[in-house]
Formats: sequence, structure tokens, C-alpha cells
Amino acid sequence: MKLAAIPSPATSVWHVLGLPIRAYALCIVAGIVVAVLVMEHRLRRRGVAPWASLDMAVWAVPFGIIGARIYHVITSPAEYFGDGGHPIRVFQIWEGGLGIWGAVAGGALGAWFAARQLGLPLAVFADALAPGLPLAQAVGRLGNWFNNELYGSVTTLPWGLRVHDMDRSNPGHATVIDGKPVTLPDLYHPTFLYEAVWDVGVAVLVYLLDRRFKFGRGRAFALYVMAYTLGRLWIEMLRIDDANHFFGIRLNVFTSIVVFLLALAYFLVVRGPREYVVPIDAPETEPEPERASDVDQVDVGASATGAARPPRAYQVVSEERFQAYERTGILPPAEPSATPFAEEPEPATQPGPAAATEPAAATEPAAATGPAVATKTEAQPAAEAQPASAGPTEPAADDAPTAASGSEGDDARPAAPASADER
Repeated sequence: MKLAAIPSPATSVWHVLGLPIRAYALCIVAGIVVAVLVMEHRLRRRGVAPWASLDMAVWAVPFGIIGARIYHVITSPAEYFGDGGHPIRVFQIWEGGLGIWGAVAGGALGAWFAARQLGLPLAVFADALAPGLPLAQAVGRLGNWFNNELYGSVTTLPWGLRVHDMDRSNPGHATVIDGKPVTLPDLYHPTFLYEAVWDVGVAVLVYLLDRRFKFGRGRAFALYVMAYTLGRLWIEMLRIDDANHFFGIRLNVFTSIVVFLLALAYFLVVRGPREYVVPIDAPETEPEPERASDVDQVDVGASATGAARPPRAYQVVSEERFQAYERTGILPPAEPSATPFAEEPEPATQPGPAAATEPAAATEPAAATGPAVATKTEAQPAAEAQPASAGPTEPAADDAPTAASGSEGDDARPAAPASADER
């Protein structure tokens, strides 16, 4: 007993002012918008400047579409290069035919270029995109519904998809007989709908687990890949569209298994907290107050609209330092490393008579190396640099500390120990 027969659109393209408006393209664009908005929200919560997601999309979207088309053509070549195939159709992507794994690979390459331009780790982009990408896929699958494609085998379930016989001589329109669009005789598994629902569930799963465990270093994206491939595995086995087979099994089934294992290995091996970023030149101390001036100072390099310029690069910080920076605008110092720093080399002594006296100073008793000696070292140059006064003055030795007199050649008399106030 059929409880629901899901209808399909008889038209997937409309002409406005002579220009074709295709439903498949609209769904792809809508999916991209959804993914960018989700990623933008998550990037801002990690410290990235506003609308860096658009910079990423400028690179990732074209690379992703090209990669998706290449993967589809490679895995389904008969439609383009087989008997009756038309190679020119390789470039007609509005008719459908984009492979998700080509889109992920191509989009990742484009995102890598964008990350280098923005000075951001690629893992920050990947984890921010993880819940948004399956939502974009869910929206994009509606394009397959408009195109009457990617449905499954005949079903006897209480629901099924009614599919039109699409007119190849009039792309985007169903075959019409006696003024009515022709439909295929049976009902079929709406595999595009199965995948769309699964994708929404993947997005919710990734969002909730990432919120609970705060995945970092690309692990949230690996979780998305694992969850998506599990669903794609059984959905792919229901589809009946043309595809290459190995041992009687569709190629995308093997691809899903391999990609799942790779994502699982990455998720288990790679560890690390969620990355937060701040500008590379984030201040670590309070800015000094500006001195009062009678001259008006205008920053000619400032934006006319007052908008803050995006950072030229970012640095990865812990969550605690990021939160402190968000509250105060000052980046607190990092936790001290357990590994001791190497001692700095002593500065080279200046050549000349002054350098020759340094070894003698190093052999003085320990009592003479206290604060009194430091006072002598600072006072002696000052006494030598004091200009001669026009009037009579008392000898400088009367004002100099005892240790300073000893340094003038009175080596037989030991230096007086420093008092408690001098230490």
C-alpha cells in the first residue's frame, strides 16, 4: 500500500529575458551561501576577522566545482566518451554531474591557497566548515530532484518517487505527450532525499559533538567525513544511475570505504585542542598614554569608513589566552615552557684599554661583587664624564662610595660591606 508518491518537477529550467535560470544551479548557489554563513559564524567565534569566509569561498568554490566535475567525468566516462556520448557535455555542468569527493579535494586545495593568503591554519577553516558542508550538500541535492536524476531502484515501500521521462532534445523539460508530462511506470527510492536527510543529521551530529568536546586540528572535519561516508555507503547501493563498477559493486562504494578508513585513522591519531587565533601583532602590554600635543594628528592611512583592517596574519593561542584577549584587548603571556631556555652569550668586550681591565675586576673577592660594586660601575663613568665647574668644587672622591675609592688604586684596603639598605 502506497502512502505517499513523491512528485517530481516537470521543468528544471526557466528563461528570463532570454537567459536560462536553472534550478540545479540555484540549489548549488543556495548551498554555498548556507555553508559560508555557518562557517563565518564559527570562524568569528575562533577569532578570525569578519567575512574571512568570503575570501575562502572565492578560492574554494571554483576549485571545488572543477574538482567535482573532474571526479564525475572520471567515474562515469561512458556518458561523455562512450558510444553515443558527446565530449562537449563535459562542460555542461548545469545538467548535473558533480562528485562530492572531487568537490572536497578541489575545495581543500582552494581553501589552502586562501589560508596562505590570510595567514591562517587550514585546520581552522576545515573545522569551521564541518557542520556547514553537509547542510550545503542537503540543499544541493534538491537540484537532483529538479533534474529527475540520481534516484534509486524500484521500491515497494509505502513511499516512492515519481520520476519524469526527461526530453533529451529539450534539456530541463519532461517529455510531453498530449499536453501531459510523461512519467516512468514505477515508483523509485528517492535516494536524493535520503541523502539530504542524512546530511542534515550529520550536520547536527558534528555540531553537537564539536560543542561538547571542542575538536581541533581538523578532527571535526574528519568526523563529518566519517559520518557522511557511512550514509553514502548504503545510499549508493540503492542508486541505479550509470557508474563504473568493480566486482559488480559501484566505484563510489569502494571510495566511501577508503575515505572512511582514512578519516577514522586521522581522527584517532591526530590530537590537540581547538585552535583559537589572534592577530600576529596583538599587543601584549597596555599601550602608553598619548602625550598631549597642540598639533592635531590625523591617521591618513585609516579607512574612510572607520572599518578595522583585517590582520595580515594570525597566531594560534590557547582558549584561555584568547578569552583574555577578547575581554581586554591585551594578549597575556604564554605559559612558561618546561624546557629551560639556552643562556644568552655574553656580549663581546670592546677593544681598548677598558677591556684590558675586565679580567682584574673578575678576580675580586665575592664581597666586592655585591651592590656596592654595581654602584661603583655606574658612578665611575658619571664621575669621569662630569664637566669641570667654573668654581671650586670638592674632590669627587669625597662623594664617591668606598668601593669606588678602592677601585682607584687603594687595593690594600678592603671594600666596606654593603649595608642592609643598599642590598
